[in-house]
Amino acid sequence: MSKVAVIMGSTSDLPIMQEAIDILKGFDIEVEVDIVSAHRTPEKMFEFGKTAHEKGISVIIAGAGGAAHLPGMVASLSPLPVIGVPVKSRNSINGWDSVLSILQMPGGVPVATVALDGAKNAGILAAQIIGSSDKCVLDKILVYKQGLKEKVIKGAEEVKS
Repeated sequence: MSKVAVIMGSTSDLPIMQEAIDILKGFDIEVEVDIVSAHRTPEKMFEFGKTAHEKGISVIIAGAGGAAHLPGMVASLSPLPVIGVPVKSRNSINGWDSVLSILQMPGGVPVATVALDGAKNAGILAAQIIGSSDKCVLDKILVYKQGLKEKVIKGAEEVKS
């Protein structure tokens, strides 16, 4: 069974990151959640980044606000795909500092980056990565996407009437 790690720099990021946790659980994907600060607990971050692949983790979702170094630093340490979630925090410059810190990675250290506070999409992307080799998860994603389609069709019908 595949597992996704959802990590964040601070407990203040949890309300945003909860959306990734919820969507992954909805796809019946095991989730490991932890606080791993690149700046306040660098030793923990190094240990996590170097060993996540040995613990059955398939994808890492890392959320951070402000300077947002967590996703990139973990990506520099881990062979796993990392999805970065820029979080608009109270000390943020309208979230742009977080977006650019995650988005502008040097060659060789990729981080897939979702929208500001886009943890739900990070969860969906992690599920799609797992679904590329797990038919059970893929089938759940197909059902989810069909539900999105039906919601739009229903909304369009309501608007017309």
